[in-house]
Amino acid sequence: MAILTCPLHPGTFIALPLLSSLCNQMLCLKPIPTKKNGVHYFYICCWKEEEEECPRSRDRLSCLRNQIVLVAEDTGGSAITELLRALEEYLCVLIGLTKKEYGVEGLIQFKWKNLEDGRHETCIANSWFEVLSVVHLMAMLTLLEADSLMIPKDHSGSGIRVVSSDCKRDAIDLLLKAAAYLEFCVRDVLVHIPPDIKKRLPADLQDGVLEAISIQALGQGTEIQLGLAVECQKATLSVKRRLACEELSYFSQAYHRLSECGMDTNHGYRKKLLWFIKWKFLEAKAAAYYYHGLILDKGNEPSCHVSAVCCFLAAEEILSECKKACLSFCLATPVTRAPPLWGSMKHLQQKIPEVASRKSQMYGYLLEQEKALQALPDLPDFQLSLRPDDYQLPEIDPAWDSEKWEIQGQPLKEHLKDSEDEIETE
Repeated sequence: MAILTCPLHPGTFIALPLLSSLCNQMLCLKPIPTKKNGVHYFYICCWKEEEEECPRSRDRLSCLRNQIVLVAEDTGGSAITELLRALEEYLCVLIGLTKKEYGVEGLIQFKWKNLEDGRHETCIANSWFEVLSVVHLMAMLTLLEADSLMIPKDHSGSGIRVVSSDCKRDAIDLLLKAAAYLEFCVRDVLVHIPPDIKKRLPADLQDGVLEAISIQALGQGTEIQLGLAVECQKATLSVKRRLACEELSYFSQAYHRLSECGMDTNHGYRKKLLWFIKWKFLEAKAAAYYYHGLILDKGNEPSCHVSAVCCFLAAEEILSECKKACLSFCLATPVTRAPPLWGSMKHLQQKIPEVASRKSQMYGYLLEQEKALQALPDLPDFQLSLRPDDYQLPEIDPAWDSEKWEIQGQPLKEHLKDSEDEIETE
């Protein structure tokens, strides 16, 4: 059993519920509800139903599956780049199983074991299910890589741990990449899976969950952008307000999509994920009203100042709800400690109450005179700007069009049938 440590960085909670079990090789990545010094552990467990090494006579698919497991075992799962490269190579070969002209579609069962759902095993003889599983795995590993970049590090040896701006920008790129993987799963893979098989898919591979996690990734990317804008002296209030409003929209969509997809929201990790998204939604809402209030306060009319104060007071109230949501997130299984402030909230946690108090006192007389105007103004609606590029499957392995798929004089189709019979016999 290899171990991969991944601190739960403040502001980033990534659920890795299910990774592939490749036929005779079981590969699972599972969050463990324990921590040491605030560090959460992700276990990569590998099982072999056959202890023998992959002989040369075995087909290339099995060898590639073994390669993925060996990379995970040898590196403890920390070599994300190598794992992604191995998965890409496997995917090039796997695509051939989806082509009807090769006559091998649906001839092999792909096994997955979900450790979150009582080690429930899913066995489906559908090559598109395996494509879905692999691309989903790639998305989860990419999210994990983004998470690792957001862990504060002491680069200068001064004892001060920080996240560099370059790491933040790289993390945004990775979040976009993960969102692209998940969007591809919904748009281009699930459409090939028959309805009866879709019903058997684990909850984490249902279209609603995939969409929600994809949108969440975009929300977290926008959250990092807002943090960079707050740190930049040249960033205008309009830019900060727009980013806060966009972040609010992303997390609102993710929360509603996850709530409506019919999954068991009382499940430990899924319940925690919902609380995380709600917490981030409230943070974005508080920031949006704060920056909207600052812009309104620049107006000359008394109504502008009244509306601004209403925004500041609303932001302060939402900030209190934020703290409650954060506490609920921390107490949900697995229990985690309250994270330190970071990003935009490191600045706004103190700034919002100060501005709300000062402006309320400054314009108290206007609030008394203009009671009819004491309505919370609507936030502006912006077109969402953070969008991933479309992901495209890699080119199919050229070996599918050659004689290389003859195995000991036996066609691949017959070999896969024999392998399936052996599995059933066991």
